[in-house]
Order: sequence, then C-alpha cells, then structure tokens
Amino acid sequence: MPEHQGSRSLDLWDLADLVTPMVVRVAATYRVADHITAGRSTARSIALAERLNPAVLDRMLRHLVTVGLLTRAGESYALTARGQALRSDHPDGQRALIDLNGAIGRGDLGLVELAHVVRTGEAAYPIRYGIPYWDDLATDRELAESFDEAMADNVARDAREIAYALDWSVLGHLVDVGGGNGALLSHLLTAHPGLVGTVFDLPGTVERARRTLAAAGLAARSDVVAGSFFDELPPGAGGYLLSSVLHDWDDERAVAILARCAEAAGGHGRIFVIEETGKEGEPADTGMDVRLLAHVGGRERDLARNIALARAAGLSVARVRQVSGQSAARSVIELVPAGPDPDRQR
Repeated sequence: MPEHQGSRSLDLWDLADLVTPMVVRVAATYRVADHITAGRSTARSIALAERLNPAVLDRMLRHLVTVGLLTRAGESYALTARGQALRSDHPDGQRALIDLNGAIGRGDLGLVELAHVVRTGEAAYPIRYGIPYWDDLATDRELAESFDEAMADNVARDAREIAYALDWSVLGHLVDVGGGNGALLSHLLTAHPGLVGTVFDLPGTVERARRTLAAAGLAARSDVVAGSFFDELPPGAGGYLLSSVLHDWDDERAVAILARCAEAAGGHGRIFVIEETGKEGEPADTGMDVRLLAHVGGRERDLARNIALARAAGLSVARVRQVSGQSAARSVIELVPAGPDPDRQR
C-alpha cells in the first residue's frame, strides 16, 4: 500500500478515504461509546461484550484516537467531546443513522456500487443485496423499524414548525400518506385539537403508528389504514399529506403517488407536499441527492420541479409556506385540483 506522508497535500486522499468512515460506522454498530460510558473502557472488555476479536478491535480504537473521537491511557479508552456523538443517547441521534445493521447504514454500503449507478442510472441497493430497498424493509421488521425511527427523529426536529405553518384543523380530517410510525401526525393532532387523522402506510408500519398515536393519547382522534400509495387511498378526507415521500421516488412514480392523492381528495380535498427544497435548479442537499439515487433511485428536487410533478398529476398550487426548522429548510406546498381559475395557483 502507498504511504501518504510528508508535506504533500492530502486533500484529495482525505476526501476519498474509506478507512475512517468505515471505522466510525463499525464503532457505531458495536456501540463502542455506550460500552465506554458503561465502564467497559478496554478493547478486551468491549470485545467480550460484543463477541469481537480484541486485537483487531484495539487497532480500530487506536484509529479513533487518531481522528479525535477517543483518547487512550494505557489499555483504557475514553470519549472525547466529539466522540460523545457516538453514544446511543446523544441528542443528535447520529449513532443509529450510521449503524450498519440499520436501514440507513445498510443502505449506505451500497454506495460502493456508485460507478454502476452512474453508468446505468439504476439504484445501487439491489446490486449489492439482490433485492430492492423497499422490498428488503418489507421483509425485515428490525430494518423497517430502524427506518421508521430515523424518519421520525428527522421530522420531530421540525414538527413544531410544521404544525404551526398553517391551520391544519380547518381540514377536519387529514390522511398522512406514507406516514410511517405516526410521529408527524401525532404532533399535528396534538397542536390542533379539532383535527382527526389517519396514517396510511404498509401493514407492519401502521401497527407501529397505532402504538405511537395511542401512547400520545390520540387513539380517539386517529386511525390507521394499511395499503400502498400506488393503490387506492381512503377517500373524502379534507387533506392528504406527503411528508418526505416524493423524494424517495423517480418522477414517474412521484406523479403516480400525487395522482392517487388527487383521486382520493376528489374536487374538495387538498394535498400537502413537504420536502426539503434548495435554490432553483439545485437540490437542497447534494449528498442526500446521491444517497437517494443509490438507495432507491429517488432524488431531491427544487421547488419548481416539485410543482411540475404536481401539475403533471392534475394539481395546481394554492400556496407555498417555507418552514425553517432545526434540521433543514422545508417547503409546505399546498395543492388543489387543477381548475380554470389561475388565481388559485398562488
């Protein structure tokens, strides 16, 4: 292997380095920081708890010292201030995202197939695992639960701002399409006592949503319905919400999802699309844009592109609200069935 020492610039090498990211992810997967916090401070004690090779683990822990996540005294390791983020109970919640056994961390390993993605336009996940991302989640309960938890944590950071971005109660009944474990709907119902809601998602997921809503004391004002948003949705509600759903799909299938919402809404209901939207012509997060491409063949879109999808589904824009939360700037795009009055579009 080549040595990269001396005065030569290491910028490109550092950008392309896979060693440190993988060591950090393996440390997250085996909960190294949790073990250190619990008093297991040596490679041997951590390895014993996790059934790992002590000598190999020690070499990885030494690298975590080099990159500033751990300190070392004799055989004992301790967390630095920066290394605290590896704890499961850290408020940033990042350990679960990079756990290689979780839905996001497992999906990220597919990025090693990025050359194939660039060549073919196909998602990387099926190349690595032999099964599409969503099919894998559908057959693996723990994987699906880790995905739901990651999405719930993400939306929870901005839930208050979303809840008060507009008066959701005027809708009467809101269907959260692809609503995951019910975290966002729980916030909306809590903030608007006059609102009732439904989580619509796949069978295993809606059962987790049922538990979330019941734990929040919202069982009387909520229900769950199992199904696919490519099929029929519960009809006649005042609003249909798609929060961070469309970016998981290519344009054709995103339009199909919107069309299903429009069909269920009829002539009176409204559709709400919540997505992170960047400047015109740019994704909000270029890294996430590549990740979506690799995981599921999806994409981040600017506001104009989201609106174009809506129009292709026979919808017009009633208004757009910008929400600046803790995690990202989001657009709440309110859509109505397309009609002859152009003033309804803004």
